Amino acid sequence: MDTKRYKLVYLPLFLEDMNRIVDYISITLNNPEAADRLIDDVRQAIHVRLQNPESNEKWASPKQRPLPYYRIYVRNYIVFYVVYDQTMEVRRILYKRQDWTNTL
Repeated sequence: MDTKRYKLVYLPLFLEDMNRIVDYISITLNNPEAADRLIDDVRQAIHVRLQNPESNEKWASPKQRPLPYYRIYVRNYIVFYVVYDQTMEVRRILYKRQDWTNTL
């Protein structure tokens, strides 16, 4: 059985989202240990999904998109990514209680 191997790419917008979240948790909430744990959990969840990124249900976006979005839930956050040409492109990480449907 052939197993596809996917390349992992992070968009700068995802990195900005992640930095903003980590700064909020570590500085505003004064909990750098929790911020480090979140980074580890997000990284692990993404790498687990990288093994088969198209196995989950596509997100039914209200907008017309050239590529379907997939989601990964990590604690109170949602990681959004697309898949194309053997590449898993991680695009955003957003707080799940915010109005993220208008953000994407």
